Amino acid sequence: MRILLIGDIVGKPGVRVVTTALAGLRQREQLDLVIANAENALDGSGLSPTIYKKLIAAGVDGITLGDHIYRRNEIASVLNSESNIVKPANYPAKAPGKNFAIIQAASGERVAIISLLGRIFMKPVDCPFTAADRVLSEIPAEVKIRLVDFHAEATSDKQLMGRYLDGRVSAVLGTHTHVTTADEQILPGGTAFQCDIGMTGPHDSILGRRIDRVLETTITFQPTQFDVATGDVQLHGTIVDVDSATGRATAIRRIVFNEDPVN
Repeated sequence: MRILLIGDIVGKPGVRVVTTALAGLRQREQLDLVIANAENALDGSGLSPTIYKKLIAAGVDGITLGDHIYRRNEIASVLNSESNIVKPANYPAKAPGKNFAIIQAASGERVAIISLLGRIFMKPVDCPFTAADRVLSEIPAEVKIRLVDFHAEATSDKQLMGRYLDGRVSAVLGTHTHVTTADEQILPGGTAFQCDIGMTGPHDSILGRRIDRVLETTITFQPTQFDVATGDVQLHGTIVDVDSATGRATAIRRIVFNEDPVN
């Protein structure tokens, strides 16, 4: 089966390119399942029930989140009630949301999705390695296909998680930095890995925010509003092919869709 994980969706431009491009991408790439990291989908930070519904209606099957998960209080109701959206599994047990989700793909196979947060250069959280062990023990053995979105800052953190879970999950794909890495590979145990799958949103920017505003604050220390940028909107993601019988990855590749073909 073929799975696409869409990199961090940033603001209205990111939501727009997903909603306009995804139907064509699903057909062109013969995708069985689409997962998206949507923690920055609402004005560049957080997710709302309205945007959640818009992404699902556009063809996103499941949603992962990260350290900005609770920027909008209203998302808690969605996290508690819906079965296709997950919180980072190394957040406290009482935090709103589910530690994993099992989603049925268009091809009929069931796929488990997990979100984890890294610890290097991030706010303090529980050990992601221990959380991964706990969650994997809770997923039914017959669900062979397991996808991990590791939302982390340091490439070393991400590489460690890839090696730690090699052979136990189908893919460990990194998010959070908004910058695509070119290290996609299949590890010896059959786990697809990439440090970061990139950003879906305006690339004429600093990580999705207006260049002038970020520069002004950086140079002068004067606070400004880091508004979401608007130019050069692209969808970045990674496609993983998985053997449904074993759960092992057989191929991995990056994709880029430009909203404006001239760019």
